[in-house]
Amino acid sequence: MKEQIKIPTSKIQRAASFALAGAKVGGNYIKYYTKKAMDSDMNRDELNQSNAEDIYESLSKLKGSALKVAQMLSMDKNLLPQAYQDKFQMAQYSAPPLSYPLVLKTFKQQFDKSPLDLFETFGKIAVHAASIGQVHKATLKGKTLAVKIQYPGIAESVSSDLKLVKPLATRILNLKGKDIDKYFKEVETKLMEETDYQLELKRSTFISEACASIPGVIFPKYYAALSSDRILTMDWIEGVSLAEFAKQNHSQSIRNKVGQAIWDFYAYQIFTLKTVHADPHPGNFIITPDFQLGVIDFGCVKEIDEVFHKDYFALLNSNAITDDAELTRILYKLQYLLPEDAAKIVPVLKQAFKDMLLLLGQPFNSPSFDFGDQTYFKSIYDLGEKFSKMVEIKKANGARGPQDAIYINRTCFGLYSILNIIGAEVITTH
Repeated sequence: MKEQIKIPTSKIQRAASFALAGAKVGGNYIKYYTKKAMDSDMNRDELNQSNAEDIYESLSKLKGSALKVAQMLSMDKNLLPQAYQDKFQMAQYSAPPLSYPLVLKTFKQQFDKSPLDLFETFGKIAVHAASIGQVHKATLKGKTLAVKIQYPGIAESVSSDLKLVKPLATRILNLKGKDIDKYFKEVETKLMEETDYQLELKRSTFISEACASIPGVIFPKYYAALSSDRILTMDWIEGVSLAEFAKQNHSQSIRNKVGQAIWDFYAYQIFTLKTVHADPHPGNFIITPDFQLGVIDFGCVKEIDEVFHKDYFALLNSNAITDDAELTRILYKLQYLLPEDAAKIVPVLKQAFKDMLLLLGQPFNSPSFDFGDQTYFKSIYDLGEKFSKMVEIKKANGARGPQDAIYINRTCFGLYSILNIIGAEVITTH
C-alpha cells in the first residue's frame, strides 16, 4: 500500500478534506439520478460503491477520529450498506501507512532520539496501519517488539473532527442534532483516551495481569521505558489476525477453542472486573500458531458503573424481561422509555424492546451458544427491519438510552460479530 507523506493537521485543512469528500458524494448522486432517469430499474449499489470509496479515501488520509467512526460503523452489519461495510472495515488494520520521515519526526519529538538510538533494528515500513496509529517491528536484546506510533496531530483534532462528522452520523442514525450531543460527548471522551498512550500502557498492564489466568488468552509485555504519550512498545506476538484466521480452513474444534477464549476473556471483564476492552474488532486480536488468542490493543477501555451494570445486564436476563413491572422500571430508568412518550406508543415500544432483548440475550441465557448459526443473526436483522418500518417507532426516533450504553453495546455486538466471523460454538455460562 502506498505510503502517506503528510497528514492534514489544521482545522482548515481537515475541514477542506471533508468538504472535498462531500463534493464528490454530491457528484455521485448527480450521476446516479441522471442514469436512473434513463433506467428506472437501476438500484443504488453503484452509488453506494462510489460514495464508500470516496468517503474512505478522504477519511483514510485524515486518519484519527473520522476514520475511527467509520471503523465503528463498519462493525454493525445492519447499519450500513455492504459497500460501506467492506470499505470502512479497512480502517481496522489496513489504512495507508505514514512514511518513515514522519515516524522519525515523532520519535525526535517524544524521545529526542531516532528509532535506531533506542532499538537494535527498526523496520522503516509499517506492518499495520489503522485509524489512530501504525505499528512497526523492532528488535532489542533478543526480543522482537511491536512499536505503535500515533499519527501526528490526531490528539489535537479529535473534537474538531467529530464536529465535522456529526452531521453524517446524525443522518445515518436518524437522530435530531440535539439528541446526539450526549453520545458524541462519550465518543469524544473515549477517542481522547485512545490518543493517550500512557493511559493505554496503564490499562494494558492492569487488564493483562488481571486476565492472565484465563485459558487460551495471552498478552504482550509492555515496556514503559520505551513508551511515551505518542509511542507504545510491547512484545511482538507471532501469528495471524483474527480476520485471516477466520478465512483459513480450521476444524470446528479449533474454532471453538479460539471462540471460547474470546468469550471467557470478555465475560471475566464484564462480570468480574467491570472494566472492559471495548473495541472488539478483528484487527485487535492475533491468533498464534498454537491457536491462542493474543490481545494486542487496549486503547479503548470502558469502566462500567456499578448501578448501570446491574440494570443494563438485567435486560439480558430472560427472567427480568418476562417480569413486566421490572422490565418497565429498567426501561424508564435507562431512558429507553421516556416520560414524554405518548401513552399509546409505550406498549408498542416496550414490546419492541422486549422482543429484541429476548433475542439478543439468548447467548447469556443458554449453557452454550452456536455463533456460527446464521439464522440467529438473520433473525436480528429481520427484527430490526420490522421495527424500522413501524410508524410508532419512527415517530419515537429520539435518542434513547444512557450514554454509558454506547461502548457496552459496541462491546456486546462486537463480541457477537467476531464469534460469528469464526463460526464458534462456546460455553456461555458464567
